[in-house]
Amino acid sequence: MNTHFRDTRKIDPTRGATTGDNTPNDQNRVEIGPTQLAYAEWAAAGLELPDLQEMRRYRWARLTQHIVDRDYAGLLMFDPLNIRYATDSTNMQLWNTHNPFRAVLLCADGYMVIWDYKNSPFLSQFNPLVREARSGADLFYFDRGDKVDVAADVFSNEVRALLAEHAPGNRRLAVDKIMIHGLRALEAQGLEIMEGEEVTEKSRSVKGPDEIKAMRCSVHACEVAMTEMERFARTHVPGGAVSEDDIWAVLHAENIRRGGEWIETRLLTSGPRTNPWFQECGGRIVQNNEIVAFDTDLVGSYGICTDISRTWWIGDRPPRPDMIDAMKHSHEHIMTNMEMLRPGVTIPELTANTHVLHEKYQAQKYGCLMHGVGLCDEWPLVAYPDQEVPGAFDYPLEPGMTLCVEVLVGEVGGDFSIKLEDQVLITETGYENLTRYPFDAALMGLTA
Repeated sequence: MNTHFRDTRKIDPTRGATTGDNTPNDQNRVEIGPTQLAYAEWAAAGLELPDLQEMRRYRWARLTQHIVDRDYAGLLMFDPLNIRYATDSTNMQLWNTHNPFRAVLLCADGYMVIWDYKNSPFLSQFNPLVREARSGADLFYFDRGDKVDVAADVFSNEVRALLAEHAPGNRRLAVDKIMIHGLRALEAQGLEIMEGEEVTEKSRSVKGPDEIKAMRCSVHACEVAMTEMERFARTHVPGGAVSEDDIWAVLHAENIRRGGEWIETRLLTSGPRTNPWFQECGGRIVQNNEIVAFDTDLVGSYGICTDISRTWWIGDRPPRPDMIDAMKHSHEHIMTNMEMLRPGVTIPELTANTHVLHEKYQAQKYGCLMHGVGLCDEWPLVAYPDQEVPGAFDYPLEPGMTLCVEVLVGEVGGDFSIKLEDQVLITETGYENLTRYPFDAALMGLTA
């Protein structure tokens, strides 16, 4: 049975003042939010908190406008991060990624409906932009067995009826990630299915003022967590049996302590395991006088991704000259490429004018020069010249876009790699590097 929570919910007159991010200060917050530790650290750093009500309205309005601009009747979202963007609500995000039980329909007139887990329809109550909460979008085999098609028919009929009411005469529906029975059922309803990811990725690419404030907070929290991780590594690696997992666990713990949510990968390795890159951290004991390299891929406070990479030299002897040369070359690569960033520059221009890595590093270079970032790694992608697909990303940068500029340097058959990455905001006149975390002084050749 569908429940229309907007019509039955009562205002609680006993609620006190709002918090700095414009949510009720009642110790009963439904949505995931920062901790008191995070608030205190951000205040000490002079950071301005986002207004979450305004951030939600900005995202809702931007998505709606993208639907209208394409003459679609609506946008149906199953991707948990697109649902987060549209509603700012979460429900078992990681479980939901492989058991898709949530969906959101945003109609062209702005009317928004969520299908959630049947026992937790209240999880979007804090957001008045969500006009209805229903259940029944779980179209995966584990949950529905051999009657998935029946559930898909019921769900698709609800979608059709909503579109008929809120976008009469228009049967063009954009959909992102949908199970096959759901797709067939929607088409059987006479709907023309359009590419939903194109809508959501471009909507998410330009951040509003409060999203940028939220990102500054997330970056700060991530860098504080990185500081704790580095302190742990430098304190414990030289004298004890400390594994890669031990070091990585510090980042996880400190992220959660500040209201962060999860980390998308396990990209921290040490010594020879840094080459080739993309091995994930494990039980290897980190040795004194070795490289430790990592990529945070961290979904932090407010659900905002902070994607920073650093490489540290951990030890009481200086690193080898070839390591220092590789580090300096890596640093030059991202800083030179960063100087190209400004509104109006096109992605193909960034590709064509990139700083060129030494030939010995070409074979193992990273998969891209830059990529968008927001709730996770996002559109657009800036490819290296030899990896470019003509016509795939023929777009200019816009103010409000946020990009990660990165590099991987390592020789085929080598015993180390250097991984660096900074997170950058495109401004009205150029760019601002949001990343403050220092580069390792020893690897930069700045220590005796």
